[in-house]
Order: sequence, then structure tokens, then C-alpha cells
Amino acid sequence: MSLNGWLQLVLFIAAVLLLAQPIGTYLTRVFERRKTFLDPILVPCERLLYRLTCVNPTQEMRWTAYASAMLVFSAATMILTYVVERLQHWLPLNPQHLANVEAALALNTAVSFTTNTNWQSYVPETTMSYLTEMLGLATHNFWSAAVGMALAVAFIRGIARRETNTLGNFWVDLTRATLWVLLPFSVVLSLALISQGVVQNLRPYDTVKLMEPQKVTGTDGKTSTVATQTIAQGPVASQEAIKMLGTNGGGFFNTNSAHPFENPTPLSNLLEMLAIFLIPAGLAISLGQMVGSPKHGWAVLAAMTVLWFAGTLTCYWAESQPNQLFHNAHLSIDQHVSPLQSGGNMEGKETRFGIANSALFATVTTDASCGAVNSMHDSFMPLGGMVPMANILLGEIVFGGVGAGLYGMLVFVVMAVFIAGLMVGRTPEYLGKKIEAFDVQMSMLYLLIFPFIILGFSAVAVLMPNLGLSSLANHGPHGLSEILYAYTSATGNNGSAFAGLNANTPWYNLSLSVAMFFGRFMMIIPMLAIAGNLAQKKIVPASAGTFPVTTPLFTALLVGVIVIVGALTFFPALSLGPILEHLLLRAGMSF
Repeated sequence: MSLNGWLQLVLFIAAVLLLAQPIGTYLTRVFERRKTFLDPILVPCERLLYRLTCVNPTQEMRWTAYASAMLVFSAATMILTYVVERLQHWLPLNPQHLANVEAALALNTAVSFTTNTNWQSYVPETTMSYLTEMLGLATHNFWSAAVGMALAVAFIRGIARRETNTLGNFWVDLTRATLWVLLPFSVVLSLALISQGVVQNLRPYDTVKLMEPQKVTGTDGKTSTVATQTIAQGPVASQEAIKMLGTNGGGFFNTNSAHPFENPTPLSNLLEMLAIFLIPAGLAISLGQMVGSPKHGWAVLAAMTVLWFAGTLTCYWAESQPNQLFHNAHLSIDQHVSPLQSGGNMEGKETRFGIANSALFATVTTDASCGAVNSMHDSFMPLGGMVPMANILLGEIVFGGVGAGLYGMLVFVVMAVFIAGLMVGRTPEYLGKKIEAFDVQMSMLYLLIFPFIILGFSAVAVLMPNLGLSSLANHGPHGLSEILYAYTSATGNNGSAFAGLNANTPWYNLSLSVAMFFGRFMMIIPMLAIAGNLAQKKIVPASAGTFPVTTPLFTALLVGVIVIVGALTFFPALSLGPILEHLLLRAGMSF
């Protein structure tokens, strides 16, 4: 760990916190339908869309209708993506003449992008045509993020409103999230990334001659000479921008944001990390503004920041340590930081980013539901790799995905307030509304669905060797970590992976599809039920026994509840995976 590394961490979080207020204020104006500087351009577009789709923007929806509209929209767009994948060979914008995507993989990808997971069991540049990337995948990067924002705003309305049974209009929230937030932000970020060297074109792939031809040995034992290389390219910058802003994460290239065409410079790396946290941080501020308690929004943002710092510090420390295997072997390998080398564990990392930015990126992308990577998590030290996994296991509420992180955090807020009420022996209240049995039951249902899917599928994969274990690159505790991370990432709608697992098999394509689908939509239903129930309640005046939700004590309680729930649920699995691997590594064993 170096001073330079610490300065980069401080610069990043300072930029996030400085931008949170203006972004949050803008989001508040957008979703409360107040005037913004983009209205002269976008209001006519909005009205035209409503006329074309026969949407009545003044008609409010109950939580059940809101959920139904969201499910219908998601199902329709998922089918569209599946069809485009299955027909891409005969569709235009396919200069590489790529074949149609195989059925199980097409289903997995369609579910993945619909649920904001963007899990990729394929090599993008050799599987997806330009049309599929733009029409099938990049559009979902907008839609799935807009759905998450709409759901978060609906939850906030449930808290802010009183004695009503409606949460707004899903179609209006979806439209405004797309037109006022995601599109303009993406245009600005795309241009910034292009200025840094991110590729943006529709050209066929280039074939170039190697300066030094290479001899390679195939699986059949025969040796051949490779004299050319294919340079993949395409409309990368436009997809990269919404991939980050929408916390999507699906890369245009297989190596994702470690590829120089996606992330060429330290500045582009900083911009991409900021884009991941930009909207989630702003939504926390919007929460406070829309419920009439700005300090509450900052208290929630403070809890997110504390959890982010704990994870980043642990990951940076773990990756900065010398590899114990080299030490035990008494090899003369200097692994300490110096002006000539970064020190620590550089396996799987880009030299242009180093350990500090690799650890920071890994933490940021898994604190949110992004899943983009600029280093390979499978190559991290055991405790360093445990941090991204633990971030997702907490529910990805540390800033979290666009919208999804905030409504996940608000479920924990309900639980924290309930526990605080139990401590003082009175009915818990949250911003003047009593938290009753139904709210707690729905919160517990939300929290229990997540581990049920992750641990259930992981157990099946481990106990059925022909299905789950045959795809592993490593065995022992690291192999368990690869399986556990896959189902954690899928259920948490993250999309990053311990890439030693080959997930492009019938079992993993189908089981991960189920995990992604239910990890997204089964958790939305109880969340909206809580919002709908809160909207119907009266406001109770604060009293001497009311637990304030704007203080450092509330932030500490919220952090404690999140950590305790996560530890009690997943600590046994982590003990058999990365924690055991760490202990065995210190004893000289690797996997």
C-alpha cells in the first residue's frame, strides 16, 4: 500500500461525494416533474411517445399495477433480444458474418441483459454482431437501468406519500429515467471516452501481420505458425458509457474494461468508476429531498460510504501483500513496493492501472451491480477475491445498482428501524410511519430469497459433479469460490465472475438464467408491496421515543444490521471458500 494508492482512493470518493448533491437535486427535479434545462427538447419527445404508445401520463398505479407493467415490459424486451440473437446471421450489421447464437446461450444472454446482470458466458467479439450488440444488448443497458430507477422512485414515493394507494406511473418513470437521465449522461460520457481513445465505429475487423510470427501447438499436438492477428473493434464507446452509467457491466470485448479499446488510460478508468457510482449516490440524496428530510439521505449515503471504505481497504491491503507461496519457497523474488515495481500481487492485473486502481475498480463494480472489471477477480489473493464476492452477498446495497441498490438499502433501513424499536420497547417508526408486521414480513421475504437461490444452486452444482464440477479450472476451496461467485453474481444481478469457471454449458446457462431471473423479479415484488403499504399509512408526529434516522447513530445501526445479516447468512460458505484458501495458502498450498 502506497501513498499514491491512498491518494487515488481519496480522490475517487471525494469526487463521488461532491457530485452526489447536484446529481441528486437533478434527479429529484426529473421525477417530481419539475422544470429542468432539458425540458424544451425532451418534453415534446415525451408527449409524442405517450401518444404513440397510448399512455396516459396522469394515471397513477397501485403497486400491483406498477409491478405488472414492469413485468410485461421486461418480458417483451427479453423476447425481442432473444429473437435478435437467434436471427443475427440473417440480419444486417454483421460484417463478420457471425452465426446465430445457440438457443441456451441466447436465453442466458437475454435474461442476463433484461435483469441488468449482463453475465456473459461467451466471447463477445466472436459471438455477437454489431446489430445484436446495439439493438439487443445496448438497448437493454438503458431499459434495465431505467426500470431500476423507476422502482427506486416508486419506493421513495411510498415513504413520502400518506393515505394513498398509488406509487406513480411506471411508464412515465421509465420514460423520464431514459430521456432525462441515461441518454444525456451517456452522450457526454461517450464523447469523453472517445477523447481518451475508446473505439467507436462500424468497420469490419482488421487483419494485420505480426512483426514476429508465433509457433503454437494445438490440442492435437501439431505445431503451426500464426502470422496474422485479427483486431476486433466496433461501436464500443456508446456501449461503454451506458454499461457504466446503468451499472450493467457487459463488455464489448471478452476482457471487458481491461481491454485498451474499452479502457485505454488512467483517466478513462477514473471516469468509468465515477460513472458507476454517479446515479446511485445521487439517488440517496434524492431520497432525502423527496421525503422532506435531506439529512436522512446523507445518513444513508454515509452508511454506503463506510461499507465501501471497509471493502476497498481490505481488498487493497490483501492485493498489496507478497504472495506467501514465493516466500515459503525461499525464492529471491522482491515483492515489495518500490519506485521500480508495484509490489504485491500483480497476477491478472493491468500494469497501466496497478494494484490500487484494480482493487478500487473491483470494489466499486461489486458494490454496485455493475460487473465490469479491469482485472481478473479469479487471480486475486483469497481475501482480496472475497471482498467482491462479499459486496454482492450483502445485496449490492453499498451504493448498489442504479435504483436497485437504493431500494435494497431501504429494505435494510426498515429492518434497522424495526430492530431499534424492539430495543426501546415501542412500535418502530420510519419518517413518521409505523413499521408493522406486514412491512417486516415482506422485508424478511426480500432478504431470504437471495441466500435461498445462491446457496441452493451452489449446493446442487457441488453435489452433481457431471453438471457443476466439470467446468472448474481449480479444485478445493478455490473451486468452491468459483461456483459460489457465479451464483452470487447471477442472483445479485452483477455479472462479474471468477473466470476460471466455464459457464457456457447447458447446466450453467440454464441454472444461471433462473438465478438471474428470480434474483431480479422475485425480490422486486415484496419491495413494491412494502412501498404500497407505506403509502397508505398516516403520519405519526415525532415524540421523545422516536428513533431519529438522520444521525450518526442511525448510520452505525444500519451498517451493523447489514453486516450482521450478511455474516450470519453467508459466513459458513465463505469459510469453506476464500477464508479456508487463505489459511491453506499461508501453509504453502495453492489451488
